[in-house]
Amino acid sequence: MTEAAPARTGFYPGTFDPVTCGHMDIIERAAGLMDRLVIGVAENPDKHPLLPLEERIMCLRTDIAPLNAGRAMPITVVGFTGLVVHAARTHGAHAIIRGLRAVADFEYENQMFGMNQHMAPDIDTLFLMAREGHQYVSSRLVKEIAKLDGDISGFVPPFTRGHILSRLRG
Repeated sequence: MTEAAPARTGFYPGTFDPVTCGHMDIIERAAGLMDRLVIGVAENPDKHPLLPLEERIMCLRTDIAPLNAGRAMPITVVGFTGLVVHAARTHGAHAIIRGLRAVADFEYENQMFGMNQHMAPDIDTLFLMAREGHQYVSSRLVKEIAKLDGDISGFVPPFTRGHILSRLRG
């Protein structure tokens, strides 16, 4: 009798305030590379998020629901505080997934990769480039556009869009 190989588990961390279509693209592609994907939503109060942690988790869970159809191991969404490598290890991750939009992202992400490798040499980092249509989108810009009554429908998934608009106008 042969033993089943352990599931390749990826951990995709971020603040996701809000989750963007670029994040969704990375999630979908990372889920195709991993047997199991855990999305880690960082508490990170230093960034002064528009949405509290629980609402960011709810938005992600709702927006990824269609991606879970037919998956043997559904994509999960968890909140976390502290170091990414600690959260990744807690969830059994073999790899940390990071999305890159441009060269400026690479500088920061390369530093983080080095620090994470030092702290957790058993957890690798996979960089996925954002697809061309998402390279200019950032959560910060989406929030700014929404606050100024601009149309964010092309930048965020539908549930998140509705949630942000009701939060800003409610």
